[in-house]
Amino acid sequence: MIKYMSLLLLAFCFSANAMEAPRHIGDYGDWAAYTYKENGRNVCYMASTPKKDEGKYTKRGDIYAVVTHRPTEKSFDVVNFVAGYTYKPDSKVVVKIGKETFNLFIADDKAWALTSNDDKKLVNAMKRGERMIVDGVSSKGTKTKDTYSLKGFMRAYKAISAKCGKK
Repeated sequence: MIKYMSLLLLAFCFSANAMEAPRHIGDYGDWAAYTYKENGRNVCYMASTPKKDEGKYTKRGDIYAVVTHRPTEKSFDVVNFVAGYTYKPDSKVVVKIGKETFNLFIADDKAWALTSNDDKKLVNAMKRGERMIVDGVSSKGTKTKDTYSLKGFMRAYKAISAKCGKK
């Protein structure tokens, strides 16, 4: 299932222009790590799907969390979530890891941290945590709660950091 996710992520997260197919770096607990070249530049990412997804919906697409490094752009630790539905306009996504809470902004079916500093704080919490809960609201008003395992997060993070030169 995790290997299937690499193709899925490409379809939803990344532009297909001048991009090679992702190469699987490895599976680490509940996270998988990948790398690919986009316009000749290395990109590394790790991804996971929730262990549990809750909400009173009849249909929902694929759900996942991604952390991406783009070293050529000096962009590291970019976190985003894909909900499997379009978020309610002007809503926020709330991520809880242990006692820490993060508010994300939304665009269509994706949620992002507000700043690169917020991304770094979120990644640091993910490194220390055991589970992560993501609460959102669909454009139809359906509340959802997705629970991710953070088992293997640190090992997958080290793998993409080594592959993309993050120290």
